[in-house]
Amino acid sequence: MASLVMAAEKFRDLSQAIDVPLLDATVAAFYGTGSKEERVAADRILQDLQNNPDMWLQVVHILQNTKNLNTKFFALQVLEGVIKYRWNALPVEQRDGMKNYISEVIVQLSSNEASFRMERLYVNKLNVTLVQILKHEWPARWRSFIPDLVAAAKTSETICENCMVILKLLSEEVFDFSRGEMTQQKIKELKQSLNSEFQLIHELCLYVLSASQRTELIRATLSTLHAFLSWIPLGYIFESPLLETLLKFFPMPSYRNLTLQCLTEVAALNFGDFYNIQYVKMYNFFMVQLQAILPLTTNIPEAYANGSSEEQAFIQNLALFFTSFYKSHIQVLESTQENITALLMGLEYLINICYVDDTEVFKVCLDYWNSLVLELFEARHNLDNPAVAVNMMGLQVMPLLHGMVDGLGSQILQRRQLYATPMSKLRMLMICRMAKPEEVLIVEDENGNIVRETMKDNDVLVQYKIMRETLIYLSHLDHEDTEKQMLKKLSKQLSGEDWNWNNLNTLCWAIGSISGSMMEEQENRFLVMVIRDLLNLCEITKGKDNKAVIASNIMYVVGQYPRFLRAHWKFLKTVVNKLFEFMHETHPGVQDMACDTFLKIVQKCKRKFVIVQVGESEPFVSELLAGLPTTVADLEPHQIHTFYESVGHMIQAESDPQKRDEYLQRLMDLPNQKWAEIIGQARQSVDFLKDQDVIRTVLNIMQTNTSVASALGTYFLSQISLIFLDMLNVYRMYSELISSSIAEGGPYASKTSYVKLLRSVKRETLKLIETFLDKAEDQTQIGKQFVPPMMDPVLGDYARNLPDARESEVLSLFATIINKYKAAMIEDVPRIFEAVFQCTLEMITKNFEDYPEHRLKFFSLLRAIATHCFPALIRLSSEQLKLVMDSIIWAFRHTERNIAETGLNLLVEMLKNFQASEFCNQFYRSYFLTIEQEIFAVLTDTFHKPGFKLHVLVLQHLFCLVESGALTEPLWDAATISYSYPNNAMFVREYTIKLLGTSFPNMTASEVTQFVNGLFESRNDLSAFKNHIRDFLVQSKEFSAQDNKDLYAEEAAAQRERERQRMLSIPGLIAPNEIQDEMLDS
Repeated sequence: MASLVMAAEKFRDLSQAIDVPLLDATVAAFYGTGSKEERVAADRILQDLQNNPDMWLQVVHILQNTKNLNTKFFALQVLEGVIKYRWNALPVEQRDGMKNYISEVIVQLSSNEASFRMERLYVNKLNVTLVQILKHEWPARWRSFIPDLVAAAKTSETICENCMVILKLLSEEVFDFSRGEMTQQKIKELKQSLNSEFQLIHELCLYVLSASQRTELIRATLSTLHAFLSWIPLGYIFESPLLETLLKFFPMPSYRNLTLQCLTEVAALNFGDFYNIQYVKMYNFFMVQLQAILPLTTNIPEAYANGSSEEQAFIQNLALFFTSFYKSHIQVLESTQENITALLMGLEYLINICYVDDTEVFKVCLDYWNSLVLELFEARHNLDNPAVAVNMMGLQVMPLLHGMVDGLGSQILQRRQLYATPMSKLRMLMICRMAKPEEVLIVEDENGNIVRETMKDNDVLVQYKIMRETLIYLSHLDHEDTEKQMLKKLSKQLSGEDWNWNNLNTLCWAIGSISGSMMEEQENRFLVMVIRDLLNLCEITKGKDNKAVIASNIMYVVGQYPRFLRAHWKFLKTVVNKLFEFMHETHPGVQDMACDTFLKIVQKCKRKFVIVQVGESEPFVSELLAGLPTTVADLEPHQIHTFYESVGHMIQAESDPQKRDEYLQRLMDLPNQKWAEIIGQARQSVDFLKDQDVIRTVLNIMQTNTSVASALGTYFLSQISLIFLDMLNVYRMYSELISSSIAEGGPYASKTSYVKLLRSVKRETLKLIETFLDKAEDQTQIGKQFVPPMMDPVLGDYARNLPDARESEVLSLFATIINKYKAAMIEDVPRIFEAVFQCTLEMITKNFEDYPEHRLKFFSLLRAIATHCFPALIRLSSEQLKLVMDSIIWAFRHTERNIAETGLNLLVEMLKNFQASEFCNQFYRSYFLTIEQEIFAVLTDTFHKPGFKLHVLVLQHLFCLVESGALTEPLWDAATISYSYPNNAMFVREYTIKLLGTSFPNMTASEVTQFVNGLFESRNDLSAFKNHIRDFLVQSKEFSAQDNKDLYAEEAAAQRERERQRMLSIPGLIAPNEIQDEMLDS
């Protein structure tokens, strides 16, 4: 420890050469196994050194005098910081000195085999540092870099190997990692330099590959080529011996994988037909060699399972090669018979590779199959709809079209026949490997038992989505084959020849996934067979686990085909009764799935249950209500709630109000009896309500009511009116109980199970009222009936409670009420404000962590008020308005994404509303500069990237406003600023330049001025304004080397919407149970 104290003292003064042994000791203490205090002290010393602006001048001295690798890394880390942020500000001689020193050390260490292998890690770090310098120096200040490098490479094989590493790093920096690291202009400049100097590099690579015998050097060269192939001028690939050289290395085991990666890069290039002949030649030659390495008869999945990691990588790379080649060039192989044979062989390889038990390999292949099948399907789809074809070709001339479609038609048919066999094998593959859909809750655990799924696997869900889409296209291409393969596989399940859980699961998931893609008659015929076979299978198979698997599959399949069930009442009734049977099956997961499937079917077929069907004496809903107690006897509370919600949907479909109310009354009979009993007892003695079991029952009754309310909406009125006032009394009483428990038991009381249970009842009560008011049609009398009685029991109670006993749901309930009844609520806003505003702010402004629920809901409530009851905000006193504005700024500073977003949305509403009001000048005089400053702060601090789109909107609003002249009073304070600006725009320009200049000392004054002028110029064009800010963020180095996708989030959202519109146009792509089809259900 004493030596560390001495080090801290000695390192304060960096005017002398640093004491290297002492630095070694400090670094050793940091990485060492000494006490925690020693490590912390060493860390502090190293941090201080790193932050010392003169420290980098010691780097050369340290590197020359230390033997310790960690000390060298520390010195290079200091240097990297300088290169990244301060390089361009250094004097020329310092930059050149550093550049030359690093280059010399690299050459020296890599010039002989022994030091190169021994110092490998250090050399790698030096290479990275050199490339960081290059990004600033080259091409403008270091023109001769590439010629120098190539010349050095020719002097020794180890230097050559290291030069390859540097070139690869450079290529990756410029082409792969540059977005958000460098400005668009700089990237362009570097790319042009690399392209123009590539000839030297190309010659060097070819020279090495033809002349060298050293394995490491050849591998390094192939690896560098791999990085370069995606962007170099094409002549270097196709008009030089490069491809033949690569194919020559392909059969050699030690280069096989690297060569295959290079060939994959070439295969992925796509630029028109100019080099088609070379591609065909390359592919055919490749296939001949491949058969020698891996004959087509090989059982690839087995070979993969038993292979070494090199061999497994080979199969992975092979999948990448085929998929890349076919994506860009499959059509050139469709020309002659010889090429077609080679193509079909390649597809055969690819299908065999798909059976390999490796998710990553499968994903690569699946992506490609999805795009190929889509291409074949779209050609056919457009033929069937000539209008689409016309749009696609932009042809207006009809007579021409028919001849063209016939010509096109025969071509498309030929192409479909060509792929018929691989497509049929692909259908089989999709059926055998279908991923598990979300609705299936029953899975096999690692011990081979059937259990309820505990966690959703997102990877599997994504895979299911792509497989489902692929299978739908395949089904459209040939319905007969799809149906034949599925039924054949199902009959093998029945005969027991192919029976196991996995086979049945994947088959049923596949059957469920193509719902909506067949014509109705065909679908009906197909499903009658499928459901009949599955019900038979359920009868003949013994064993609890087996039955659970079959049950889950029956439920999944029927849940996917609402159209079929709507058209066949007998089947629908059988299926629903089967679900009721499964509701008594105590196997984990079966009951859940039965309740979920029941809800899903009812939502799509609700009308069928409230009309009298042929051969029935009463509607099914009536029969169901009569047997309700027995049906739900074995269900858990949460399953009962789902069941009640389903019946609620049925009742909602009944159009006769009298019948509807009678059904609702019968449905709520059990919970209402229980409620009446509890309230009756409570009237005798209030203490009855304090019993834990009673509280649980009250909670359950509330939850059941909420479930039904969510399905019935307005029609729930008769039921909620029945319990509303008693419910508010229970709410008030439980609230007082909570407060007194917390007051007596201190802060820990709020964590006890008793208090938690009481709070659950309060929350559920609020949720029930919110659900009902939210779903009810806009009838103001409902608002008048329910809102006033809640003012004291709910709002007054919130204000009176201790912070720990306040329910955040009160805030969301009133946000819902204001969003629902809009301006009608203006009179009540002051009352709401008084009850919740001050006391909630005190809870949430102490720090960023406490009361997360209250935070979000509080800002949602403020937003509702600002949107619908803005006049009420104007009536606030200036102190209160300041509180509102402070809380908004406080919200968007939050690192919790949804709170920041709500705050920003609220700010945008406020700015627009105040601009249109008569208080425009007053408001902006008080807040314009504060808002601008705060938004720039979150825009540039890298913790708030998701808010980028809204930050830009706020800034655009401010700059447009100040330029529009709408602000007639000066924004500057005449008392403190003596200079009188000609207008506000000039003042804001100066202010912004000053603000950014002081925030970013590493940017020159002219860069900042240029940015601010650009903001004013592009203010009316949002996308230009946004790009301008993006470039500034990169330039200011605030957003570097991090994930910048949030800055491009908006563009991604627009792309998703276009995709959804496309999917809607193809039958089956959006599953029938996801489409809102109220009209069909009649």
